[in-house]
Formats: sequence, structure tokens, C-alpha cells
Amino acid sequence: MDLAVIVLGLVSGSFLNVCIYRIPKGQSVAFPGSACPRCGTRLKAADLIPVISFLLLKGRCRYCAAPISWRYPLVEALTALLMWLTYRVYGMTFLWAYYSFVISVLVVVSFIDIDCQEIPNGLVLALMAAGLIGSVAGVGRGFLGGLYGLLAGGGPLFIVAIVSSLMLKKEGMGGGDIKLMAAIGWCLGWRLTVVALILSIYIGGIISLLLLGFKIKSRGDYIPYGPFIAISTVISVLWGERVIDWYVSSFWG
Repeated sequence: MDLAVIVLGLVSGSFLNVCIYRIPKGQSVAFPGSACPRCGTRLKAADLIPVISFLLLKGRCRYCAAPISWRYPLVEALTALLMWLTYRVYGMTFLWAYYSFVISVLVVVSFIDIDCQEIPNGLVLALMAAGLIGSVAGVGRGFLGGLYGLLAGGGPLFIVAIVSSLMLKKEGMGGGDIKLMAAIGWCLGWRLTVVALILSIYIGGIISLLLLGFKIKSRGDYIPYGPFIAISTVISVLWGERVIDWYVSSFWG
């Protein structure tokens, strides 16, 4: 079963690559079929085997020899890894499918935010729809838990945005980040959302300092927050309850 999950993750990652490339351009993710972005040649099945095709082609298009971005196999391998880890935690259950979908959307969100400095509303709505389906199916959290999670996720970031706008006269938090965190709260419920929110602050702060320290980014440069939210949410989904138990036992006895 582990191998089946990994294969499913690789195939899903291949589709996520299509979403990452096409959604910012306003293109359909279903039609037409995949083609080389450089020469436009329609790719055949042998060109689309996740990770393996990239290795066999040595990272170049079969038809025009243009370099293929390393991001394609990275997204495929990353998606497979995350779906497998989720399976190891939740087993082959509806909850695994639910969280795998949430994580897959976050993979797309992260790379689009890195590329385009935006979080498409359609992806936020996809998370909201998943949360509604999960609520109806009795998966993950109850309806009220989802509402509390929405407030716990979006509320603090909304307050940060308002305070930054009024006191610092600049945008302290993007609207897309607020909506994304609110949608995650709707999907996860308030407990896991609080873990994800706190982790995103620490992870975002540490990585931002490293980027500045190594001069990869300069002061004033845009650093997307969406990937930090995504990373913290994945950690919360996989190990959030353990983090909560550790915190309660360590600090509250």
C-alpha cells in the first residue's frame, strides 16, 4: 500500500505542476494536454512519467533540448512524500484523503505565491469547499470547530493587517494570507489551526532572517508568507496533536 500511495502522490504532483503553471495565467488545468513551454510541442506519455522522465531526459526537452525546470520533479517528489507521510499517520482513511487534498492545494499555493506574489482566490475557495465537505461527512472537526478555526486563523492576521495599516502606514499582512489562514482554520478546526499559526510565525521569522543574513533578500524585498503558512499547516496536520500534548504536559503539568 505504501508504494501505491507514493505512485499516487507522484501522479498527483504531476497534475499540481500543471496547476502551478496554468492557474496564474488563467488557463484551464484540464485542456489542452501538456506541452513544452518553449517549443510548444505536445508531450507524449513517455515524457510525462513523474521524476523518471526528467532523469531519463537529463532535464531537457526531448524535442527542442530546452532545459526543464528542476521544480517539476521537486513538486512531484514533494507531493509523493507528503501524501505518504499523511498515510503513515492516518492510514487509508477518508481523513487521509481529506488532508492529502488540503496539503496538495497548499503545495500549489506555495509555488504560485513564490512566483507571482499572490494567492489565487480559487484555491482558497477550494479549501473552503473541502472544509464544508469534511464537515458534512463528519471528518476532521465539527461545523462549529470549523468556524472557530476560521476565526482563530484569519482573525489574528486581520488584526495585524489593520494595526500595520493604521500605525505603520504600510501593509503588514496581505489579504491573500489572511484568507488562506482563515480557510485553513475552516479545514482543520481551532486546535490545529492555533499550532499552524504559531509555527508559521516562528518559521517565517527564522527563514526570513536567514534570507537576509545570506543576502538572498534585502530589507524591503517581498518575502511570500504563503509557503510559511503551508509548511506550518503540514506540520500541524501530521504532528499537531503531539505538539499540543507536549506543550500541555511540559508547561501545564
